Amino acid sequence: MTNSTKATGLAAHPRSDVAKLSTGAFAALVFVIATTGALAADCPRPDSLGTARVMALDAQTTPRVGLKSFPQTLPLQDKEVVLTFDDGPNPTTTRRVLAALAHECVRATFFVIGQSAAAQPDLVKAMAAAGHTIGHHSWSHPNLARMSETAANDNIARGVAADTAALGGAAKREVDAEAGGAPATSFFRFPYFASTPALLRDLESLGMVVFGADLWASDWNTMTPDQEFGLITKRLQTARRGVILFHDSKARTAAMLPHFLRFLRDNDYRIVHVVPRSGENDGG
Repeated sequence: MTNSTKATGLAAHPRSDVAKLSTGAFAALVFVIATTGALAADCPRPDSLGTARVMALDAQTTPRVGLKSFPQTLPLQDKEVVLTFDDGPNPTTTRRVLAALAHECVRATFFVIGQSAAAQPDLVKAMAAAGHTIGHHSWSHPNLARMSETAANDNIARGVAADTAALGGAAKREVDAEAGGAPATSFFRFPYFASTPALLRDLESLGMVVFGADLWASDWNTMTPDQEFGLITKRLQTARRGVILFHDSKARTAAMLPHFLRFLRDNDYRIVHVVPRSGENDGG
């Protein structure tokens, strides 16, 4: 559902402008890469689920992942899962999600909404400080496929800027000009998974890996935490691996998550943490 408008917004940002958006976001990436050695073996609780391995991704080799939206996904082994959370940060539920993940020494990826990141920058910093990957989820969570390409790219760019600003209190490093000015936290997920071919091309040109999902908990629907647990465990037992979508903005998910993480541990599932590739570091 694209129109004939010439691509602007993100795709047309001068290299220096995108670098300005990206500088603060690099702090999260630096922390994630620096701490990838602290996996399950370093968890203070010996019976924790932990994080089994790290997989580094870039748009050149892995531009899009998630079988719900695309024909390809990550090369996960049997019983390997990637945990992803959308629509935060939320001042109440996101803290509970972070606490559950910390208790099990698990690292995940959070696709944050720009206006929420602007309102809760300390929570975004807390995500990064805990070693989680920060991805982008637009500024205001619109259906980008129903907007002009210009307006959609502007909403994406505004979200990237807000996420970057929320991370701006940590150490910074300029984006290498050879990287083409691509955002350092280079993961994006479309709200409602509503992409267009033009927007996908725009994001790929900036080095953004676009995430779909392989399975989800349907936690946007009204249900109890127990019902959500039953639904996602049944789906996972069928799929046996994959990128899982949750929403850290949902109270039912925050309540269910500790139980789900113990299910993963008790049934020999392994957590894979995805990070942006940074040239010299590749844990994939």
